[in-house]
Amino acid sequence: MNLTGASAAIGTAAVAAYLDGKYHIREDLSTPSPYWRILKVQLLMKRKQWADKLTVYDMLHDYANSSMGDRLFLIFEGRTWTYAQFFAALQPVGNWLINELGVQRGEVVAIDSGNCPEYLLLLFALNGIGAAVALLNCNLTGKALVHCAKIASARYILTENHVQHLVDPVEEELAQSGCQVVRFDRHKLESLPDAGPIPRARRAKLDFTDLAVLLYTSGTTGLPKGVATTRFQQVILSHGAFTSHLRMGPGDRMYTCLPLYHAAGYGLCILSCIGTGAAVALSRKFSHRTFWPEVHATGATHLQYVGELCRYLVNAPPGPLDRGHRVRMAWGNGMRPDVWEPFRERFGIECINELYAASDGPAFTANANRGDFSRSAIAVRGPLWHLKNYGLETRARIDPETQDLVRGADGFAVRAKRGEAGEMLYWASPANPASASPYYKNPEATQKRYVRDVFRKGDCWFRSGDLMRLDAEGRLYFVDRLGDTFRWHSENVSTNEVSDMVGEFSQIAETNVYGVLVPRADGRAGCAAIVVRDDVGGADGVDWKVLAAHCRARLPKYAVPLFIRVVKELEYTGNMKLRKEGLRSEGVDLEVMEKNAKEKGKEPDPMYWLPPGSESYVPFRHTDLQELRGGRVKL
Repeated sequence: MNLTGASAAIGTAAVAAYLDGKYHIREDLSTPSPYWRILKVQLLMKRKQWADKLTVYDMLHDYANSSMGDRLFLIFEGRTWTYAQFFAALQPVGNWLINELGVQRGEVVAIDSGNCPEYLLLLFALNGIGAAVALLNCNLTGKALVHCAKIASARYILTENHVQHLVDPVEEELAQSGCQVVRFDRHKLESLPDAGPIPRARRAKLDFTDLAVLLYTSGTTGLPKGVATTRFQQVILSHGAFTSHLRMGPGDRMYTCLPLYHAAGYGLCILSCIGTGAAVALSRKFSHRTFWPEVHATGATHLQYVGELCRYLVNAPPGPLDRGHRVRMAWGNGMRPDVWEPFRERFGIECINELYAASDGPAFTANANRGDFSRSAIAVRGPLWHLKNYGLETRARIDPETQDLVRGADGFAVRAKRGEAGEMLYWASPANPASASPYYKNPEATQKRYVRDVFRKGDCWFRSGDLMRLDAEGRLYFVDRLGDTFRWHSENVSTNEVSDMVGEFSQIAETNVYGVLVPRADGRAGCAAIVVRDDVGGADGVDWKVLAAHCRARLPKYAVPLFIRVVKELEYTGNMKLRKEGLRSEGVDLEVMEKNAKEKGKEPDPMYWLPPGSESYVPFRHTDLQELRGGRVKL
């Protein structure tokens, strides 16, 4: 090539790189058009129906009887199964369910268990005999457990011995509602005698709209709701729906300590591994003491995270196993910006693949982040993406007080501008809006997720309940759950964004921010429940003046937390979402806090506040509360 040609090639490459960087062309091209995706899905489901193979069990059967049979499928506490071995172990379990329990095609059977191989054997054996499965949160007891069993109309709850103490108190009530508790453990399932093949007739002529798995919401705002997952959705997830995002295949191993009863553990890990022919490295539960030893021992190439798991790992003391593992990708959701880069740098993980999805919603996005540009985003979108997805999603302004869409003079919703937080809405068919993941036997709750006449008469949109922001560079950020945003001094405050800033203070290990009602004040003031780092020496060791300066330097005046509650530990749901309802209901009412603590046999949490004109947080006393109630102090 002559000098002129070489110069032209270099110039062309430079222009291409510039355009790609500015407009995210490669990123947009790697995301298939939803219309093309729908066509591929329809063709796949037609093939599956013609072949009469609408279950994940059928896929495991095909793996077991092919060259994939000798591939590793499952690792758990030193035990391993190939795809062929796991499939063979399914047969006696399926025959026991048919012959001894009399489980029928189409009926819903509940599983109540912690993570273990037996959980997966029961799950896919039920799948193989044409039944549906309700995945119960194994931390539930009492009213919530009975409620979930009744939603499923389950005749059986298959209960692992480890959670028996939570089931025993309500076993009689369950029996009265027609639900029998059947206990299992490793020994029981391994001793089942009938290893003949599960009858093919049990899976014949199934419909892809049939219920396959019943998941449950976390119950942070009331009793859990069931979310119906069809065989259609299960087949899609188990046929490599996330292959392009995960870059995973046979020989790779995904480590998860997330609960299998949750959509993340079950769908984004187990079904993703089956769909790509990879192996599952399963942990019984999360512990920062066992996390890295298990990652090393299993040879994991991918690890799954959710919620505050990564913060726990970053806050744990450094150890020799922080490096030297095989992990090249962390896959999950909810990693906070203040944890993102410390996590990557400390543990040497090349790619943080932050996703956004919901078991009760139609959306999925992912951001395979490897550098500075897209850090903390859930997606990167350019003009091509918007062209391909035109009319399928948008962000709308929300009134944080009423939680309703802001509507203009014409009565229609107002779209959020770039850089402005708005609730993410997804287009739905006006004729059949609840076709994706409806709440099981709860049409009223399902319909509340949809809103009509949004941008024009007769249209219909799904409300995600999540606030998001798209910036000028095409980066999409999760801002907050809709109910977690509060209003103070006529300004909207995001609890997540405040928590990120407060959490950067060196003496704080964990933070949970929420809005509290204050006597004689409009709106809600910011309150941060904090866990102090072990080496600080409790509340007395915190430099409260420096903390106040830290918050004021990083947050707008209206967003600076006016109250700080020092707790020994934060409360989480089983899938590591922060609980706020108890903190929010107690607010800054010291009498209520003391009464509730006494009933639990505990000391009340120390409370601090930032009085008007003060440069430091100081203890919040009963006299201060009386001053607020009397209107003698204005915040």
